[in-house]
Amino acid sequence: MSALDGLDPRQLEAVTTLRGPLVVLAGAGTGKTRVITHRIAHGVDTGAYSPGRVMAVTFTAKAAGEMRGRLRALGVEGVAARTFHAAALAQLNFFWPQLTGDSAPTIASNKVKLLAHAADAIGIDPDVATLRDVASEIEWRKVRMQSIEDYAATRTRGIGRLDVARVVDLQRAYEKLKDERRQLDFEDVLLACAGMLEAEPQVTQAVREQYRHFTVDEFQDVSPLQHRLLDLWLGDRRDLCVVGDASQTIFSFAGADSSFLLEFEREHEGARMVRLEVNHRSDAPILAVANGLMRDRPGALELVSARGDG
Repeated sequence: MSALDGLDPRQLEAVTTLRGPLVVLAGAGTGKTRVITHRIAHGVDTGAYSPGRVMAVTFTAKAAGEMRGRLRALGVEGVAARTFHAAALAQLNFFWPQLTGDSAPTIASNKVKLLAHAADAIGIDPDVATLRDVASEIEWRKVRMQSIEDYAATRTRGIGRLDVARVVDLQRAYEKLKDERRQLDFEDVLLACAGMLEAEPQVTQAVREQYRHFTVDEFQDVSPLQHRLLDLWLGDRRDLCVVGDASQTIFSFAGADSSFLLEFEREHEGARMVRLEVNHRSDAPILAVANGLMRDRPGALELVSARGDG
């Protein structure tokens, strides 16, 4: 089966645009994953891509697994289809021993439990709900690339029974405890990988030599930290395809910023845009309601049903 079989005209346009920068605005039910996998397969089939030099990034391990499965069905093996965190962790585990002569730090399995130990160390006893809220604040701070000092300067309210000063003390104790235990948390994986690439030119060169072609799914949910890491992977090259829909942003609470999708053309000079608006899943009356709800919102697409009135 050819990677070009069974595509509608807009899908075909996206799949056959093999050189970036390319932004695909893909509404719900318009065949987003189909376009991503068929574009990569078409690039491999035509010799434009070497599978081992393609990185396809998405947000969940399940989505990455589905992407690998679809690529296998198209006869493509060897593409690195991973989450941001899995890709960053693989690079840390590979390069850290070369740089330090020691194994990479382990990953902390439970942020709340670690915060409880840090709280004991500074003589406070917050309840579990407060610890969970502090954990969320740490995650938000890190994906927005704020230091603890930045956080302290901008935070106006405490959390639970803890005032701002104690929340800051707890975060500092948490970081100190992680360092003592040689552990990283989930967000540290991205921060450490970005820091390694910024500080070690030979590592950056090796990563950029390995991966030449980048595709990022669900680009509306990229955080500033993930965007920074992607920039470091890419360097001054332009072979980047991003796919997303601002109307489907679901991780704003965790620091995602849909402006990276909406301003892609401005950030990447000469970028091409393809809009996928033919919905293959829902009947016209359903899409009429959906279009009405999203109309006039930033980046809203006008979906058209391929199924008729229903």
